[in-house]
Amino acid sequence: MQFDVVIPTYNRSALLRKAIDSLLRARVPDELSVRIIVVDNNSTDDTKAVINEYAERSNGRVSYVFEKQQGRSPALNAGIAAATGDLIGFIDDDEEIDEAWYETILSAFKNNEVDFIGGPYLPRFESDVPEWLPKNYGAVVGIVDGGDKVASFDDSYPGILMGGNAVFRREVLQRVGPYSTALGRSGTRLLSCEDEDMYQRLRAAGARGLYLPQLIVYHFIPRERLTKKYHRSWCFWQSVSSAVLDRIRPKPVAYVWGVPRYFYGRALRGMLRLANLRGEPATRFSHELSLWELAGFFYGKHFYRPDS
Repeated sequence: MQFDVVIPTYNRSALLRKAIDSLLRARVPDELSVRIIVVDNNSTDDTKAVINEYAERSNGRVSYVFEKQQGRSPALNAGIAAATGDLIGFIDDDEEIDEAWYETILSAFKNNEVDFIGGPYLPRFESDVPEWLPKNYGAVVGIVDGGDKVASFDDSYPGILMGGNAVFRREVLQRVGPYSTALGRSGTRLLSCEDEDMYQRLRAAGARGLYLPQLIVYHFIPRERLTKKYHRSWCFWQSVSSAVLDRIRPKPVAYVWGVPRYFYGRALRGMLRLANLRGEPATRFSHELSLWELAGFFYGKHFYRPDS
């Protein structure tokens, strides 16, 4: 079975080395042939030289692809276009895979009628974790924990498939189409719903997916993400992304002024609880973030334009 791993990257050559090293170091079952496709998303550092270095000393296991259009989605799509494997997987350039990652993938696709799989992101913090960091906003810094049991990606799963640790059958990606370039991160705007859009299209197409707790990646979390400013910006732009996606695929819920009513309820509860000056710092900051989510969705629904 041929497996192509795609890594989109932009100006993070030091972290990229660790990601590629982990992919080359992990155990590869005899029945799996692995190729690593690194997509240089118009980097200005030594990324190209780093990739070419690995290409030379890996006997062709690592290959270089250039994508000029800035953004995670165009980079992912370039990797998909370059891939030829039966399976196509994705990790980010700030991640390292567990040594059993390939073994888990082969077992999943050999022993299950499954179209895609995903797994947890375990954090590796660069600095001390602040006391105000809310556990219910782990996605802001890139922590994914779907529990310690195998679970189906269905209506009962409390999340979505995240694209930094995901593997697909090639045919299912051909069936549902590429990642949306209107929703993914680009430049300084933290748009972040390309994974949600892909997940919704997979579900609509009847694709079957599994969350596997043993499909582990280790995610580097830099100190600059452990700030309140970053959290506010991420929550705002994630909600802008949700609003853009909502224009395409509205939710089956009640709306008020173009915004799902539950946003108002969550924000109102947050305001009332913030007015009570007591409470743990993490809980209080979580309540504040609900206000940024409401503001982002309202802005995204009524004012944001992708080319603005």
